[in-house]
Amino acid sequence: MAKLTKLDDIVALCKRRGFIYQSSEIYGGLASCYDYGPLGAELKRNVRNAWWKTVVQMRDDIVGLDCSILMHPMVWKASGHADKFADLVTVCKKCSTRTRVDHLQEKPGGQQEHTEHVAIDAEEAKEHNLSKKVCPSCGTVGQFNKPMAFKLMFETQMGANVDDTMTLWLRPETAQGIFANFRNVLDSTRVKVPFGIAQIGKSFRNEVTTKAFIFRTREFEQAEIEFFCKPGTDEEWYKHWKDFRFNWYLNLGMKKENLRFRDHDKDELAHYAKACVDVEYKFPFGSGDWQELEGIANRQDFDLRQHQRGMRTMNAWYETRDVTKLQLKDEAEDWIKGPLSYFDEESKERFVPYVIEPSAGIDRSCLAFLVDAYDEDEINGEQRNVLRFHPSLAPIKTGIFPLVKKDGLPEIARNIYDELKGCFACFYDEKGAVGRRYRRQDEAGTPCCITVDGQSKEDQTVTVRDRDSLKQDRVNTAQLKNYLRDKLGL
Repeated sequence: MAKLTKLDDIVALCKRRGFIYQSSEIYGGLASCYDYGPLGAELKRNVRNAWWKTVVQMRDDIVGLDCSILMHPMVWKASGHADKFADLVTVCKKCSTRTRVDHLQEKPGGQQEHTEHVAIDAEEAKEHNLSKKVCPSCGTVGQFNKPMAFKLMFETQMGANVDDTMTLWLRPETAQGIFANFRNVLDSTRVKVPFGIAQIGKSFRNEVTTKAFIFRTREFEQAEIEFFCKPGTDEEWYKHWKDFRFNWYLNLGMKKENLRFRDHDKDELAHYAKACVDVEYKFPFGSGDWQELEGIANRQDFDLRQHQRGMRTMNAWYETRDVTKLQLKDEAEDWIKGPLSYFDEESKERFVPYVIEPSAGIDRSCLAFLVDAYDEDEINGEQRNVLRFHPSLAPIKTGIFPLVKKDGLPEIARNIYDELKGCFACFYDEKGAVGRRYRRQDEAGTPCCITVDGQSKEDQTVTVRDRDSLKQDRVNTAQLKNYLRDKLGL
């Protein structure tokens, strides 16, 4: 129960301090949709920036992309989403609760749930024995309707009138935009295989059930890399990206005991995947607490080959303009020479690259960093809630306080604020006792606070108080920028 209470505490803190709000709250809210408040927007931006800096800015073999949310329907035909992106669901006969079949557990006990979607044929559902499965809502055993496919993509219409209207989908993932631009990137840059393309962006899935605050929502943000490599080197790159991505979380202060790898069993693997592993975090919810934070998959050459097939089918699409009526054309015998293949000038070989895909959720990462940073301690007999964020993720880097609102101290503090805000996210506060101001910034995760006091007028020094150790240093105002850069590692 303590773990559930902890999540409740975090949800309450997020609302109270302006990290995350329920979307459309004044109208009763919209299920599984959330708005990031002032502090949450900064945290989310910092998580994005930390990811981008590590995988794009600091590497020579990755370039960035920002693709449209709306894409040609043939993209989703070629990828398989238009035909098979669905969950198998069933409905309890007693309480009418709809549940994903792979989330049902047997009584007593049960298996660890697998939280990702399985591509199934939307027109047919395999037979499943649900006689020992328990309804998660009412507890009834074995009383379920026949499983059916639940399509996950949101449909929309593009066009000004009936004659030119086209059915499109909001993208369920960002990866396909990268594959569709593979040739464009090759032709317009100097990249050579092995190289990767990175993207951060919104995706949309019409989830059967949502879960645990911002962990699973219908609108979410992904951070994905598609790393293209020569067949035969894929296992080496797969290991590289496993280690690289795991260490990213550790380097941003996440506790190692809360992270682990979980390799997918053979029966979990997508039909195109050679291997897949999840980076799991020990969230304070769920049947076993360990839940997926990021997936790293060896997708082989499936995606580029599928889009080559899609390109060969385009003439048929022009005739019907309905992807549901199309069958992808088989690849020609010389598919390896197709438009999405790669010619290696050094080895004089042509091949369709294999792909290693690290795929992370920005929203899940924000939640994991919030959970990991949350702490409670006691100072002078008073309980303190504190978020021990890594400095690069903290929404506010430093708070700036005049000790009192007189004797010229606010003017000095304001000057310091104006001087620092061009370099750091700062917050000025002169309301209430300074101890309370410290507590407010501790709860926001601010790494350090600057206090201007009477001594500041005499020797131009201020007090810098550390969030975690509570240690206080006297620092000359002329040295504040360098002091904070060193202290925060920014």
